[in-house]
Amino acid sequence: MRLLLEKIESTARAGVNWIQIREKDLSARELAALTAEALRRIPHACSVLVNDRLDVAIAAGAGGVHLGEHSIPVEEARRLLRDKTVNADFLVGVSVHSLRSAEAAERSGADYVVFGPVFETPSKTAFGSPQGDEKLAQICAGVSIPVMAIGGIGSENAGQCEAAGAAGIAAIRMFQDATDVPALLRRLRGDGKQQP
Repeated sequence: MRLLLEKIESTARAGVNWIQIREKDLSARELAALTAEALRRIPHACSVLVNDRLDVAIAAGAGGVHLGEHSIPVEEARRLLRDKTVNADFLVGVSVHSLRSAEAAERSGADYVVFGPVFETPSKTAFGSPQGDEKLAQICAGVSIPVMAIGGIGSENAGQCEAAGAAGIAAIRMFQDATDVPALLRRLRGDGKQQP
C-alpha cells in the first residue's frame, strides 16, 4: 500500500485532475482507508474517484464514483446521493463501449463517460478489440457530457484522442511506468488542452 500511496501522491502533485482508486481486491474497510489516506496526501485540486463503490466514495469523502457496466445504474447512484451529504461537485462517471451506452449514461445523469478501449492494450482485452479514434470521435460528437478516452493511450497517441474531441484521457500503465510524471504531463498537455 505504501508504494501505491506514494505513486498516487506524486502523480496528483504533478498536476493530474483525477485519480481513480480501482483496488478491486480490497475489502470495503481497506478501500475506504486507502481512499481516505490518498485524500489526506494529495492537493485539493485533484479529485479522487472510487471505482464501482459508491458507499466507499461517500464514506471516505471522495470526489466521486466511477461506475462500470455491471455497477449500480447511474439513476440509482443519483437517488442514493440525494440522501447523503456529499460535495456539490461529486462526480458520477460511467465506462461505456458504444454510442448507445454513452447516450444512455448521459440521459441517466452521468457527469462524464470513459470510452474505450481506443487503442490496443492488454488490460482491456476483455472489452473487445480496440475501437479506434474514429469511433471515439463519434462518441464525443454524440453526447454533450465530457468523454475521456481509455485503452492503450500513451504520449505517442494521446493527441489523436484530443483531436477526436476527448475531454481527456485515462491511463494506468503510462503513469505507473513514468519516471518523470511532471515532464510526461507537460508533453501530453502541449498546448494546455489535454486533461489527463
